[in-house]
Parts: sequence; structure tokens; C-alpha cells
Amino acid sequence: QVQLVESGGDLVQPGGSLRLSCAASGFTLDYYAIGWFRQAPGKEREGVSCISSSDDRTAYADSVKGRFTISRDNAKNTVYLQMNSLKPEDTAVYFCAAGPPSLIATARWEIAKRYNYWGQGTQVTVSS
Repeated sequence: QVQLVESGGDLVQPGGSLRLSCAASGFTLDYYAIGWFRQAPGKEREGVSCISSSDDRTAYADSVKGRFTISRDNAKNTVYLQMNSLKPEDTAVYFCAAGPPSLIATARWEIAKRYNYWGQGTQVTVSS
């Protein structure tokens, strides 16, 4: 059974940090590009970051550049999203997704429908 499971979401104060994890089962993550998306209430799902399958090329939304870092540990079949200097506008449900390995090279990583598998999401709340 193919499954992605996110974890690490929490309530954190502005300026704080969190690390989200995306663990895969039923398939091997290193054959896929892995993206992180987020969706806030009343807003569309937006791409946050992506890491490619072969060369670990990364991509970030402008709103998180310099604050978020995506990485992967193929031995653990897990992708991480380190989030620093969190802001209230980062509050959302965060999802990870697996898609074709060429998503960054073809500039399609921010398109949700290009991804094949999705996790159930983890809540991140940034508030004082």
C-alpha cells in the first residue's frame, strides 16, 4: 500500500522553528520528486518547496526562501522540511506529495495536479 505520512506540525511562536517529516511506505521515495504544499483556511493549496529525485536539486516559493530548507534521507525513505523564522502567515496544513522526477527541471513543481501521491497533512500554527 502506497502511503505518505507527514508529522512534526505543532503550535509555535513567531520566530520559532519546526521540522516536518514526510515518511513513505509501499514505494521508494528516491525515484520521485517530493514536494511540500500548504493550505490555509479559505485559500488555495500552494507549493512551498520541492526536491528532485536524482540530483537533489531544490526549489522554493519566494515566500519561504532563506527560511525553509528541504532535504531527503533515502536510507530512511523520508523527506524533511526545516522551517525557521516562522511567521503567522505560515500557518496552514502542510502536505507532502510524490511526483515525476522531472518536476523541478520542467518548472512544474508548484502544480499540485502533477503529483501522484499525497499525505494527509500536518497542522502548523504560528501564533503568540
